[in-house]
Amino acid sequence: MKNKQLLFTTNTGWKEVSSKGEMNEAGLILIFGSSALIKEGSAVSELRKSYPNAIFIGGSTSGEITGTNVNDNTVVATLIEFEKTKIKYASEKVETVEDSFEAGKRIINQIIEPGLKHVLIISEGLQINGSELVRGIRDILPEGVAATGGLAGDGADFKETYILNEKGEAESQLVSAIGFYGDAIEFGYASLGGWDSFGVERMVTKSVNNVLFELDGKPALDLYKSFLGDHAAELPASGLLFPLNMRIGKDSIPVVRTILAVNEEEHSLTFAGDIPEGAYVRLMKANFDRLIEGAVGAAKSTVVNSPEIAILISCVGRKLVLKQMIEEEVEGVADILGDNTTFCGFYSYGEISPFSIGASCELHNQTMTITTMKEV
Repeated sequence: MKNKQLLFTTNTGWKEVSSKGEMNEAGLILIFGSSALIKEGSAVSELRKSYPNAIFIGGSTSGEITGTNVNDNTVVATLIEFEKTKIKYASEKVETVEDSFEAGKRIINQIIEPGLKHVLIISEGLQINGSELVRGIRDILPEGVAATGGLAGDGADFKETYILNEKGEAESQLVSAIGFYGDAIEFGYASLGGWDSFGVERMVTKSVNNVLFELDGKPALDLYKSFLGDHAAELPASGLLFPLNMRIGKDSIPVVRTILAVNEEEHSLTFAGDIPEGAYVRLMKANFDRLIEGAVGAAKSTVVNSPEIAILISCVGRKLVLKQMIEEEVEGVADILGDNTTFCGFYSYGEISPFSIGASCELHNQTMTITTMKEV
C-alpha cells in the first residue's frame, strides 16, 4: 500500500504534505473538508480531473485531521494505492429520518460479495437517525465483518452536511460506503471516550426514536436547560459540552448521546441516535486529561501492528472542549501507532464502530474512533 496526502486552502490550492512510496495510480481518495468548500466543490473537482480513475469517498466536517494537525476551512485528501485489495463504492439517498434503518440495509446489500473484509461508512450528519442507520447495517452485515466510520459535520453550526457521491460531487441526505475485499488487507478499530458522568440518573419516560420528550415525567428540554444554566442560551451547540450517558439495561454497556437540535415548542431534544423509553441517562462533562487518555486508549486497542493508514473520527464536542489542546489527542494517537502511519480523519456528529475487536457495531458520540489498515 502506498499513500500520500494533499491539503487544500483557498490561499494555496492543493499542496502535498506527505508521501509514503512512489504512487502509480490512486485507487481510493479519502476527502474531508469544511462544509463551504465541499459544497462549493471546485477543490474536489480539480482533484478528480487529476485522478479520474480513483474512487472518492468523504464529506463535510467539523475540523479536518492531517498528520497530527487539526485544521478548519481546508480540504484534506488522502490518496491510497492498493497492491492486492479490491474496493467498491456504494451510496444510498436517505429521503427521511425514518428511512435510516432501511438505508443501512440497502447500502450493505450493495457491497456484499465474496471476500468482503471491512466496510467504511461516511454518512449525512443531520437528517438521519444514526443508531437506526447502524442497526440496519448490523442487520445485513455478514458475520465477522465490521463497519466503522462516522457522520459528517458542519462545524458547530448544525445547518447542513454533505457527502461525496460516486461522481465526487457534494450531496445532502446521502450515506456512502466503501467495501474492502480479500485477505491481503488487515483492519483494526476501537472507540473510547473519556467523559465523566455526574448528577442524578433519570429515566426516559417519553421519546420517539431519537427525539427525547420527557425525563422522569418532566419536559426534557426544560430539565436539560436547568442543568446547563448560562450555557442554555447557546443550545444546541452548547449541548456538545454536556452529552448524556445512556444505559438501556442493567448489564448493557453505556453509550453516549449528543444533541443535534432542540424544539422549543415541543420542549424536546433531538439526538444523533435513539433514546429509547425506559433507558436511564445521566449528564456528562469533560475531563481534559481523560479525553486525551481516551484517544490514546483507542489507539492501543486497534490491534493492527504498524498500520499504514489510520482514520481518526472524533466528535466535535471533544474539539469544542479541548480547544487549543485539540491536537494533543491526535498526537497521543500518533505516539502509539508510530511514525510510519499516515493519519487522516475529521471531527464528526457521530462515530460508527464496535467498542473493540469482535464486538457489535454501534453509534457513538463524544468518542475518538480509530480505524487502522495495512496490506500484508
